[in-house]
Amino acid sequence: MSAPYAVSAADPRTAGAGAPPGAADGPADGPARALLARLDGLRGRVAALVERRAAGDPTADDPLRGLYLSEEAVRHLLGTWAPLTGGGTESRPTGTGTGRAVDEEPVPGPDDRLARLAGRSGLTALDAAVLLVALAPDVDRAFEPLYGYLNDDVSRRRATVGLALDLCGVPAHSAAARARLHVRAPLAALGLLEVDEPERPFLTRSLRVPDRLVGHLLGDDTPDAALLALLRPMPEPLPSDTAAEQFTHRLAALLASGPTTVYLREQREGDGLAVYAEALRAAGLDGMCCDLRDEDVSGLLREARLSGRAVVVPALPERPGPLVRALAAAPDVTVLLAGSRPYDPYWCPEDPLVLDAPGRRDGGTAAWRAVLGADADGFDLATTVAPYRLGGDRVRRAARAARALAAFDGGPVTAAHVRRAARRQSASGLESHTRRIRPAVGWGDLVLPEGPLGQLRELALRARHRDRVLGDWRLSAGGGRGRGVLGLFAGESGTGKTLSAEVVAADLGLDLYVVQLSSVVDKYVGETEKNLERIFTEADRTDAVLLFDEADAVFGKRSEVKDAHDRYANMESSYLLQRLESFDGIALLTTNLRANIDAAFTRRLDLVVDFPFPDAGQRLALWRHGLAHVPSADGIDAAPLARDFELAGGSIRGAVVTAAYLAAGRGGEVTADDLLEGARREYRKAGRLVPGEGGW
Repeated sequence: MSAPYAVSAADPRTAGAGAPPGAADGPADGPARALLARLDGLRGRVAALVERRAAGDPTADDPLRGLYLSEEAVRHLLGTWAPLTGGGTESRPTGTGTGRAVDEEPVPGPDDRLARLAGRSGLTALDAAVLLVALAPDVDRAFEPLYGYLNDDVSRRRATVGLALDLCGVPAHSAAARARLHVRAPLAALGLLEVDEPERPFLTRSLRVPDRLVGHLLGDDTPDAALLALLRPMPEPLPSDTAAEQFTHRLAALLASGPTTVYLREQREGDGLAVYAEALRAAGLDGMCCDLRDEDVSGLLREARLSGRAVVVPALPERPGPLVRALAAAPDVTVLLAGSRPYDPYWCPEDPLVLDAPGRRDGGTAAWRAVLGADADGFDLATTVAPYRLGGDRVRRAARAARALAAFDGGPVTAAHVRRAARRQSASGLESHTRRIRPAVGWGDLVLPEGPLGQLRELALRARHRDRVLGDWRLSAGGGRGRGVLGLFAGESGTGKTLSAEVVAADLGLDLYVVQLSSVVDKYVGETEKNLERIFTEADRTDAVLLFDEADAVFGKRSEVKDAHDRYANMESSYLLQRLESFDGIALLTTNLRANIDAAFTRRLDLVVDFPFPDAGQRLALWRHGLAHVPSADGIDAAPLARDFELAGGSIRGAVVTAAYLAAGRGGEVTADDLLEGARREYRKAGRLVPGEGGW
């Protein structure tokens, strides 16, 4: 008798009759041995079904027999088919039925990954048996011609629905059995089995098992190649403050209790990922951190099921609804989401557990010390990192950058290296509406009376210790008020307001962002508020100092409503009042006309610093400071200039610059005449009478 299908132009008696993997390569170990033991049981059922089908084969005398697999070739296959696990007796076809697969499976061992997968994913015994039938040709090629024989088609060398049900001893008309292969049934829904060729009749549709699942069952834990570009390693946990530790322990207890879905809303990018890393470690679990798209969900969930790891998504896409729904639909997988947006109930019909991620406070000194180690012993680490609120792995990356900078400079790590590295990790989107200034000044560049100078130092002190005072000591005003630091610098033009803001930023080790009012104020109703909201939102998540120069343009007094313009102007002011209440960053306002600032704004400010016009002694100090690095003729005395020309600091600098250009033009040093000419020009620009015009 011959089987009714063509195999190849080769000798049909030897088709698929090669030695099985187990026999050729020696006994398998671990997960592979457990899977091969299951295939040994399947082999017996295949042999029995072949025997039953061949008993009535009418093609023994077919003249095209050379194109068919003969019964002798089939029996040769079965006769040389030794047990895959090595040793034992040959499996011979016995009886005429296939038996029931669920009754013949071996007792699961500790390395039986199929049994573990079935238990973890809620698969039935029939599901596991069908899965085994479908993957058999991917493990032992001798199954291919036999499946082709049983399918009556040489080209169909995989199991079909009908063949799988037959080998499992289940009637093809069983509605319950057929339902296990439905697209929403566990096998297909979990990405473990694919039922191909939907255009064919149900019983002749091919079954295919993903290569990743076959590899996993054989002991290969390499992630699916399609996911490698999406996965990134979970960051190593870093020490946190007491409040964050308590939150993490509660979260770890939840994760250890079973699969769950959590959404952490974070104030700073990376806060949620840092908390998840610490909680997973405390719970004794592993996580897969991935940058996910909607189309990658199925493969990722399958990988999570196979490896038993949690899915960690540190950043949601622009439209997170489809992604969140797809992930939440997997109740057997722990899904951990993080993002800066508030959770929207429309994202998913089943809400996850929504929590606020604790950020790193007081600069996260413990985390910095953990990553810097002995490199942090040469300077005051707590004071250096206090202004920064870096989340997640940013601290570790900043520490690596600081070491690289120190190595480049050929010395130990210093506070300056740490500040430079930390600023680089605080990426900002503020530059679309602001101008960034990298501070290059210090307290020595300020010439101010002790009163304003002390207030400026207090401002920097508040920025460093706001978490302790307002948080730990519970001195926040409540009502949703943020922990921002707000200051107003008032004084005439040129008295040092902008320079002082730059000095404060430099002392804190932060960049200064000057708001460009031309890109903020818009003639259309509501657009100004939108632009300001973008600035405040970005400033909240950036370690920087925000400067509103000439702030009375947007923080002016509200007026009596006489027309629509007054109404909308008042709406802008009201919005700013509310937004300042919840601001968490550092914002400085400067104005030449303090009286124009609305009293409601000044009440919300932490400090108001008045910059007086410099007296003669301060003007002399400003002249000398401006000339400190300028080549000057011997014997220059700036005292007459300081006495006779009442100039503010900005004007004095302008006069020195003018004198320097005059000297550079003739290739010499700055002289007293150059300085005098510079001072006179500043007076003329201001429209003032020049003292001693025509002689000095």
